Amino acid sequence: MLERTSDLHDDEMAEGTAVTPHAGSAPTGLPIDLTAPTPTDAATNRKNMALLIQLRWTAVIGQIVTIGFVQFWMGIALPLLPMAAVICGLVALNLVCLLWVRYRADINNRELLIALTLDVAALTTLLYLSGGATNPFTSLYLLQVTLGAVLLDAASTWSLVALICMSYAWLTSYYEPLALPQEGYGDAFSRYIAGTFIGLVLEAVLLVVFVTRINRNLRDRDARLAALRQDAAEQDHIVRMGLLASGAAHELGTPLSSLSVILNDWRRMPAFTSDPELSQDLGEMETSLQRCKTIVTGILLSAGEARGEGSSPTTVAAFLTALVDEWRTTRPSATLYFRNAFGADLPIVSDIALKQAIFNVLDNAAEVSRDWIELMAERRDERLVLSVTDRGPGFAREVLPNIGKPYQSTKGRPGSGLGLFLVVNVVRKLGGVVTARNRPDIGAAVRLELPLSTLVIGDELDG
Repeated sequence: MLERTSDLHDDEMAEGTAVTPHAGSAPTGLPIDLTAPTPTDAATNRKNMALLIQLRWTAVIGQIVTIGFVQFWMGIALPLLPMAAVICGLVALNLVCLLWVRYRADINNRELLIALTLDVAALTTLLYLSGGATNPFTSLYLLQVTLGAVLLDAASTWSLVALICMSYAWLTSYYEPLALPQEGYGDAFSRYIAGTFIGLVLEAVLLVVFVTRINRNLRDRDARLAALRQDAAEQDHIVRMGLLASGAAHELGTPLSSLSVILNDWRRMPAFTSDPELSQDLGEMETSLQRCKTIVTGILLSAGEARGEGSSPTTVAAFLTALVDEWRTTRPSATLYFRNAFGADLPIVSDIALKQAIFNVLDNAAEVSRDWIELMAERRDERLVLSVTDRGPGFAREVLPNIGKPYQSTKGRPGSGLGLFLVVNVVRKLGGVVTARNRPDIGAAVRLELPLSTLVIGDELDG
């Protein structure tokens, strides 16, 4: 194609997209609190809380195995009942956290801090019951510090570090000493070295497994935030274009009315009525003028109403048939073939923005292939698929990978390259996708896929 991401009648598309920002984007001109928790942060915190629950189950199992090994294999007497009470408390905490993750919509930084603080308290209690600072498993405090540094903000992390330091300092003076057996497993220092080694291995394995998964969650969050920022920037661009189009529509109203009056006067003049060629030209001018007035009216209507308020009930076949007839009227020099392979008809709500989006794709195809354009409607699963094909030169190689991005044009005119960008945004707001490709032989194809659930009336989709 000569351009394929052309203007696509950009002034027409602005009326279909300017008044419908994407869900989740802030209204243009309003301040955004970047410090407030976002749905993306809440979702990431929920995943991280789930990882903490898994880590706590691992810790409970490891503690039971270690206590059993030390008590029954190494012969070191431990206060089993108090330790069992601490482990039961961890189990109860994990059950509460499971319910919290399942039924709570969002989890914030404070709740993660509380969970880690309770883990530190449980570890401190177990160490108090088993030798205090002389216990080689005090190195597990570093696991809590690492998790806090990854999951929490700076202030919460430092508060957790302060708690751990105070806990360790307290354990140096207050603890229940262990009665070590005089025989077996070498002297006390050898036992300490063996315990330190086991604690180091356990800590290293847990850090690698869980910190890796937490970092993956954070990377997913960053990717979602980047997508939201891009979406907000595109919406701001669309709104600004919509405001510009609305202002232009108001300014164009007066000259269009003047032209309409002049053409009506010319229609009654003998010089035009007696000349068939002039009369035909005059008819084409009136058709084009009416088309311009319809566009201006649509822009003004969309500037004053939310999308859907001006919609009306129809069916898939009636909507597409009326659309094709109207487009053929405004483009008499282009040849459009329409194939309806949708199947059983469905009642839907007509959408002005969707109509303008299809118009722009057809107009784009007509710029490079007036002699043959095909619009085909199909139903695939629960989606409406509209395919527009032509016999033009196809998409430019450097433009095709950037379909849907603004100002992707080979025309070199200011403001060109917004057509498919606006089409993509209209279809995306309806929950659909737009794909474009070059055909193997000649021409190009643009496909619009829309979920029928956003178009059908009531429960008709379910039969």
